[in-house]
Amino acid sequence: MNTFEFFKLPEFNDDKGTLVPIELKNFIEWQPKRVYYALNNKTGRGGHAHRKECELFICLKGEMTVKLHDGSNWRTERLKSPLDAVRVDNMIWHEFTDFSGDAILLAVSSTNYDSNDYVRDLEQFLKETKK
Repeated sequence: MNTFEFFKLPEFNDDKGTLVPIELKNFIEWQPKRVYYALNNKTGRGGHAHRKECELFICLKGEMTVKLHDGSNWRTERLKSPLDAVRVDNMIWHEFTDFSGDAILLAVSSTNYDSNDYVRDLEQFLKETKK
């Protein structure tokens, strides 16, 4: 079953500052193919699912709300720090909203961009995930 999982990333503080290492093998089981980030967000992001692509999202700066649907239930969480991350498997509907003005959302993707991989209609997504 496709799922999602929220994480708190580890942090190490010393006289130099804070270091947040992201050992990808601890959070994803796939090989990363693409990295992108969204900033200056004036409206929501996402609002779709992917048939193949899986993603790891990290709140690099600011705050944002993530709303996820697994085909049965919604879950909404507020990402509020650069330690907040969520892994989203394929066929999980994901939406990001309510960005603070300084928000930066980092995404690590399992695929290169493919416009045919998107399910952009929620009703179609629900039909495809119906058990």
